[in-house]
Amino acid sequence: MKVFVITKKTLLIIAGALLAVVLAVVLALALGKGTEEAPAASAPGKPTEAAPVFAETRGGPLSSEDEYELAVLAGFKKELPVYSVERSDGRIALTIDAAWDDDKTPFILETLKRYNVKATFFLCGSWVKAYPDMVRTISEAGHSIGNHSMSHPHMTKISEEKILSEINALDDLLEKITGKRTVLFRAPYGEYNDSVITTVRASGHEPVQWDVDTIDWKPERSSQTILDTVLPKLGDGSIILCHNNGFKIEEYLPTLIETAQANGFEFVTVDELLLKGETIIDVNGRQKHK
Repeated sequence: MKVFVITKKTLLIIAGALLAVVLAVVLALALGKGTEEAPAASAPGKPTEAAPVFAETRGGPLSSEDEYELAVLAGFKKELPVYSVERSDGRIALTIDAAWDDDKTPFILETLKRYNVKATFFLCGSWVKAYPDMVRTISEAGHSIGNHSMSHPHMTKISEEKILSEINALDDLLEKITGKRTVLFRAPYGEYNDSVITTVRASGHEPVQWDVDTIDWKPERSSQTILDTVLPKLGDGSIILCHNNGFKIEEYLPTLIETAQANGFEFVTVDELLLKGETIIDVNGRQKHK
């Protein structure tokens, strides 16, 4: 029978190891209480996860400034456009991007008139040049017109000076046709970064994305698939993305509008949907009162 002898040195080593484990656990618990995970972004074009945000920045209770930074500037202070608006009045916005064809625009305008809906058209410069009479018709019908850039470039790949040039050139053109300049901007392809957002806001425009996407530019998506995808996602303050040349827009648009209205939603322009006064945009791109 073997006899194991535990020396004093061995006992000290074991005790030291146990103490290290205990200290590591205590430290992990302490750090865990001081941090919280920011929610992952869910809207298209946004990051899939945010960086951890410290809940207490100065060792004490959060000040209003701290809360503002946590809500708006989480994830290394990423700048975000408006994806949706925090409301409780059933208001939603239908937005229609136009950059290429025009054959379905008359039907869209007739449908909007039939259901007494005002929409927001984000127009591209090439489209405005090709169809100035339609631009004028959209404006005279009481719909809102937003800026979708002059030449539909990848905004994240051009300079701030070029971004401003794209916006201002289109506004100059629209002003000649409608007598108005725009206050809303939507980036082509839905692409943006901090530089794009800060530059757009500095120009006096509010960058607007969407939280409900019809994906109607895909020919394989049936009108029923679009409706089954879009209708369950609608909520107060939603912004819906459509395209004036969407493959099935003539089939799905009347049903989308009629069903939404039957469920208590009211369609307004994005200008009317956005909140007034001091606001913030949270980590999910939702505009809220500050």
